[in-house]
Amino acid sequence: MDRKSIDQYRYYLKDSVRLSIDFFQTDQSRGITPPAIEKPVQEDARIIDLVPVNKLKNIPDINLAAAIVNRRSHRTYLDQSLTLDELSFLLWATQGIRKKIDTATAYRTVPSAGCRHSFETYLCVLHVSGLEKGIYRYLPLEHQLLFEHAEENIEEMIVEAALGQPFFGKAPVSFIWTTIPYRMEWRYDIAAHKVIAIDAGHVCQNLYLACEAIRAGTCAVAAYNQDLIDRLLRVDGEEEFTIYMAPVGKV
Repeated sequence: MDRKSIDQYRYYLKDSVRLSIDFFQTDQSRGITPPAIEKPVQEDARIIDLVPVNKLKNIPDINLAAAIVNRRSHRTYLDQSLTLDELSFLLWATQGIRKKIDTATAYRTVPSAGCRHSFETYLCVLHVSGLEKGIYRYLPLEHQLLFEHAEENIEEMIVEAALGQPFFGKAPVSFIWTTIPYRMEWRYDIAAHKVIAIDAGHVCQNLYLACEAIRAGTCAVAAYNQDLIDRLLRVDGEEEFTIYMAPVGKV
Protein backbone atom coordinates (compact mmCIF):
# COMPACT_ATOMS: atom_id res chain seq x y z
CA MET A 1 0.00 0.00 0.00
CA ASP A 2 1.09 3.56 -0.73
CA ARG A 3 1.05 5.10 2.73
CA LYS A 4 1.25 8.67 1.43
CA SER A 5 -1.80 8.20 -0.79
CA ILE A 6 -3.74 6.47 1.98
CA ASP A 7 -3.09 9.36 4.38
CA GLN A 8 -4.10 11.85 1.70
CA TYR A 9 -7.44 10.21 1.04
CA ARG A 10 -8.13 9.58 4.72
CA TYR A 11 -7.86 13.32 5.24
CA TYR A 12 -11.19 13.84 3.49
CA LEU A 13 -12.88 11.51 5.96
CA LYS A 14 -11.81 13.74 8.83
CA ASP A 15 -13.42 17.03 9.71
CA SER A 16 -9.95 18.54 9.94
CA VAL A 17 -10.59 19.66 6.37
CA ARG A 18 -13.01 22.25 7.74
CA LEU A 19 -10.16 24.09 9.45
CA SER A 20 -8.53 24.79 6.08
CA ILE A 21 -11.57 26.58 4.65
CA ASP A 22 -12.25 30.28 4.80
CA PHE A 23 -16.03 30.16 5.05
CA PHE A 24 -16.23 33.90 4.41
CA GLN A 25 -15.06 33.11 0.86
CA THR A 26 -17.57 30.38 -0.02
CA ASP A 27 -20.03 31.13 -2.80
CA GLN A 28 -22.80 31.28 -0.22
CA SER A 29 -20.97 33.91 1.83
CA ARG A 30 -20.16 35.89 -1.32
CA GLY A 31 -23.86 36.16 -2.12
CA ILE A 32 -23.83 33.96 -5.20
CA THR A 33 -27.25 32.56 -6.05
CA PRO A 34 -27.60 28.99 -4.77
CA PRO A 35 -28.10 26.16 -7.27
CA ALA A 36 -31.64 24.96 -7.87
CA ILE A 37 -33.21 22.01 -6.04
CA GLU A 38 -33.56 19.91 -9.20
CA LYS A 39 -32.32 19.96 -12.77
CA PRO A 40 -34.52 21.78 -15.28
CA VAL A 41 -36.96 20.00 -17.57
CA GLN A 42 -37.47 20.82 -21.24
CA GLU A 43 -40.92 22.00 -22.31
CA ASP A 44 -41.46 19.05 -24.64
CA ALA A 45 -40.33 16.48 -22.05
CA ARG A 46 -42.28 13.29 -21.55
CA ILE A 47 -43.61 13.34 -17.99
CA ILE A 48 -45.27 10.52 -16.05
CA ASP A 49 -47.33 11.29 -12.97
CA LEU A 50 -46.51 9.22 -9.91
CA VAL A 51 -48.98 8.25 -7.20
CA PRO A 52 -49.11 10.77 -4.32
CA VAL A 53 -48.10 9.27 -1.02
CA ASN A 54 -51.57 9.85 0.47
CA LYS A 55 -53.18 7.89 -2.38
CA LEU A 56 -50.91 4.86 -2.46
CA LYS A 57 -52.65 1.49 -2.53
CA ASN A 58 -51.40 -1.90 -1.38
CA ILE A 59 -48.45 -0.45 0.50
CA PRO A 60 -48.81 -2.10 3.91
CA ASP A 61 -47.72 -0.60 7.18
CA ILE A 62 -44.64 -2.28 8.57
CA ASN A 63 -43.15 -2.32 12.03
CA LEU A 64 -39.91 -0.31 12.00
CA ALA A 65 -38.07 -2.75 14.27
CA ALA A 66 -39.08 -5.63 11.97
CA ALA A 67 -37.87 -3.72 8.91
CA ILE A 68 -34.51 -3.10 10.56
CA VAL A 69 -34.14 -6.72 11.68
CA ASN A 70 -35.10 -8.10 8.26
CA ARG A 71 -32.96 -5.69 6.26
CA ARG A 72 -30.33 -7.42 4.19
CA SER A 73 -28.80 -7.14 0.72
CA HIS A 74 -30.58 -9.13 -1.99
CA ARG A 75 -29.03 -9.98 -5.34
CA THR A 76 -31.66 -12.48 -6.51
CA TYR A 77 -35.14 -11.34 -7.48
CA LEU A 78 -38.42 -12.98 -8.43
CA ASP A 79 -39.61 -12.78 -12.02
CA GLN A 80 -42.19 -10.17 -11.06
CA SER A 81 -42.72 -6.55 -12.05
CA LEU A 82 -43.04 -3.66 -9.65
CA THR A 83 -46.22 -1.60 -9.73
CA LEU A 84 -46.27 2.16 -10.25
CA ASP A 85 -47.61 2.50 -6.69
CA GLU A 86 -44.60 0.62 -5.36
CA LEU A 87 -42.14 2.64 -7.39
CA SER A 88 -43.86 5.87 -6.32
CA PHE A 89 -43.48 4.82 -2.70
CA LEU A 90 -39.78 3.99 -3.05
CA LEU A 91 -39.03 7.30 -4.75
CA TRP A 92 -40.93 9.27 -2.12
CA ALA A 93 -39.15 7.35 0.66
CA THR A 94 -35.70 8.11 -0.74
CA GLN A 95 -35.97 11.67 -2.08
CA GLY A 96 -39.53 12.84 -1.53
CA ILE A 97 -40.26 16.45 -0.62
CA ARG A 98 -41.86 17.14 2.75
CA LYS A 99 -41.86 20.92 2.42
CA LYS A 100 -40.44 23.34 -0.11
CA ILE A 101 -38.84 26.41 1.46
CA ASP A 102 -37.65 28.30 -1.61
CA THR A 103 -36.14 27.65 -5.05
CA ALA A 104 -32.95 26.28 -3.48
CA THR A 105 -34.14 24.58 -0.30
CA ALA A 106 -36.63 21.83 0.55
CA TYR A 107 -37.06 19.40 3.41
CA ARG A 108 -37.02 15.80 2.23
CA THR A 109 -37.64 12.35 3.64
CA VAL A 110 -33.89 11.94 4.18
CA PRO A 111 -31.43 14.24 5.96
CA SER A 112 -28.71 16.16 4.17
CA ALA A 113 -25.89 18.38 5.39
CA GLY A 114 -27.16 21.95 5.40
CA CYS A 115 -30.30 20.75 3.58
CA ARG A 116 -28.26 20.92 0.37
CA HIS A 117 -29.34 17.57 -1.17
CA SER A 118 -26.82 17.17 -3.97
CA PHE A 119 -28.41 14.09 -5.58
CA GLU A 120 -30.49 13.39 -8.65
CA THR A 121 -32.29 10.03 -8.83
CA TYR A 122 -32.19 8.15 -12.13
CA LEU A 123 -33.93 4.85 -12.80
CA CYS A 124 -33.04 2.07 -15.19
CA VAL A 125 -36.51 0.62 -15.67
CA LEU A 126 -36.81 -2.91 -17.02
CA HIS A 127 -40.07 -4.23 -15.56
CA VAL A 128 -42.40 -1.70 -13.97
CA SER A 129 -46.09 -1.94 -14.80
CA GLY A 130 -47.16 0.88 -17.11
CA LEU A 131 -43.63 2.06 -17.92
CA GLU A 132 -41.58 1.17 -20.96
CA LYS A 133 -37.97 0.15 -20.60
CA GLY A 134 -35.56 3.03 -20.41
CA ILE A 135 -33.79 5.62 -18.33
CA TYR A 136 -35.92 7.94 -16.21
CA ARG A 137 -35.23 10.77 -13.77
CA TYR A 138 -37.24 11.50 -10.66
CA LEU A 139 -38.62 15.01 -10.25
CA PRO A 140 -39.06 15.30 -6.48
CA LEU A 141 -40.72 18.72 -6.48
CA GLU A 142 -43.51 17.52 -8.74
CA HIS A 143 -43.39 13.85 -7.66
CA GLN A 144 -43.18 12.85 -11.32
CA LEU A 145 -40.94 10.84 -13.60
CA LEU A 146 -39.15 12.31 -16.58
CA PHE A 147 -38.54 9.84 -19.40
CA GLU A 148 -34.95 10.49 -20.44
CA HIS A 149 -34.34 7.98 -23.23
CA ALA A 150 -34.61 4.38 -24.36
CA GLU A 151 -31.64 2.15 -25.19
CA GLU A 152 -31.39 -1.04 -27.19
CA ASN A 153 -29.93 -3.88 -25.13
CA ILE A 154 -30.36 -1.84 -21.98
CA GLU A 155 -30.06 -4.97 -19.82
CA GLU A 156 -26.61 -5.69 -21.21
CA MET A 157 -25.60 -2.04 -20.90
CA ILE A 158 -26.49 -1.75 -17.22
CA VAL A 159 -24.72 -5.03 -16.42
CA GLU A 160 -21.59 -3.92 -18.24
CA ALA A 161 -21.67 -0.55 -16.47
CA ALA A 162 -22.01 -2.42 -13.16
CA LEU A 163 -18.77 -4.33 -13.84
CA GLY A 164 -20.58 -7.47 -14.91
CA GLN A 165 -22.79 -7.85 -11.85
CA PRO A 166 -25.63 -9.83 -13.45
CA PHE A 167 -28.44 -8.99 -11.04
CA PHE A 168 -28.68 -5.46 -12.50
CA GLY A 169 -29.93 -7.00 -15.75
CA LYS A 170 -32.66 -8.93 -13.92
CA ALA A 171 -33.91 -6.34 -11.44
CA PRO A 172 -37.19 -4.66 -12.43
CA VAL A 173 -35.64 -1.29 -11.63
CA SER A 174 -32.25 0.02 -10.62
CA PHE A 175 -31.88 3.23 -8.67
CA ILE A 176 -28.85 5.23 -9.82
CA TRP A 177 -27.97 8.32 -7.84
CA THR A 178 -25.84 11.05 -9.32
CA THR A 179 -24.39 13.96 -7.43
CA ILE A 180 -24.18 17.56 -8.53
CA PRO A 181 -21.31 18.51 -6.19
CA TYR A 182 -21.72 22.26 -6.54
CA ARG A 183 -25.02 22.12 -4.64
CA MET A 184 -22.96 21.18 -1.58
CA GLU A 185 -19.75 23.03 -2.51
CA TRP A 186 -21.72 26.29 -2.72
CA ARG A 187 -21.92 26.17 1.09
CA TYR A 188 -19.10 23.91 2.25
CA ASP A 189 -16.27 24.27 -0.29
CA ILE A 190 -13.98 21.19 -0.14
CA ALA A 191 -15.67 19.95 3.04
CA ALA A 192 -18.61 19.15 0.75
CA HIS A 193 -17.18 15.91 -0.52
CA LYS A 194 -17.17 14.10 2.80
CA VAL A 195 -20.81 14.96 3.52
CA ILE A 196 -21.94 14.05 -0.01
CA ALA A 197 -20.71 10.51 0.67
CA ILE A 198 -22.45 10.46 4.06
CA ASP A 199 -25.69 11.70 2.50
CA ALA A 200 -25.64 8.88 -0.04
CA GLY A 201 -25.80 6.42 2.83
CA HIS A 202 -28.88 8.14 4.23
CA VAL A 203 -30.69 7.80 0.91
CA CYS A 204 -29.87 4.16 0.30
CA GLN A 205 -30.74 3.09 3.84
CA ASN A 206 -34.21 4.54 3.35
CA LEU A 207 -34.47 2.44 0.18
CA TYR A 208 -33.56 -0.70 2.10
CA LEU A 209 -36.21 -0.05 4.75
CA ALA A 210 -38.88 1.00 2.26
CA CYS A 211 -38.28 -2.20 0.27
CA GLU A 212 -39.24 -4.21 3.35
CA ALA A 213 -42.74 -2.72 3.21
CA ILE A 214 -43.37 -4.04 -0.32
CA ARG A 215 -41.64 -7.42 0.02
CA ALA A 216 -38.81 -6.30 -2.17
CA GLY A 217 -35.08 -6.24 -1.72
CA THR A 218 -32.12 -4.19 -2.82
CA CYS A 219 -28.35 -4.22 -2.75
CA ALA A 220 -26.22 -1.09 -2.35
CA VAL A 221 -23.45 -1.03 -4.96
CA ALA A 222 -20.54 1.39 -5.15
CA ALA A 223 -18.49 -0.64 -7.66
CA TYR A 224 -19.16 0.35 -11.27
CA ASN A 225 -17.49 1.64 -14.41
CA GLN A 226 -17.75 5.40 -13.95
CA ASP A 227 -17.53 6.30 -17.64
CA LEU A 228 -20.02 3.67 -18.78
CA ILE A 229 -22.69 4.44 -16.21
CA ASP A 230 -22.37 8.20 -16.71
CA ARG A 231 -22.63 7.65 -20.45
CA LEU A 232 -25.74 5.50 -20.00
CA LEU A 233 -27.37 8.31 -18.02
CA ARG A 234 -26.00 10.94 -20.43
CA VAL A 235 -24.51 13.08 -17.69
CA ASP A 236 -21.24 14.93 -18.22
CA GLY A 237 -19.17 13.08 -15.62
CA GLU A 238 -17.74 16.33 -14.24
CA GLU A 239 -20.46 18.64 -12.93
CA GLU A 240 -22.75 15.63 -12.47
CA PHE A 241 -21.71 12.01 -12.07
CA THR A 242 -22.89 8.71 -10.63
CA ILE A 243 -22.11 8.08 -6.98
CA TYR A 244 -24.23 5.07 -5.93
CA MET A 245 -26.44 2.33 -7.40
CA ALA A 246 -29.04 -0.11 -6.06
CA PRO A 247 -31.12 -2.65 -8.03
CA VAL A 248 -34.60 -3.43 -6.63
CA GLY A 249 -36.80 -6.46 -7.12
CA LYS A 250 -39.33 -8.66 -5.40
CA VAL A 251 -37.92 -11.31 -3.07
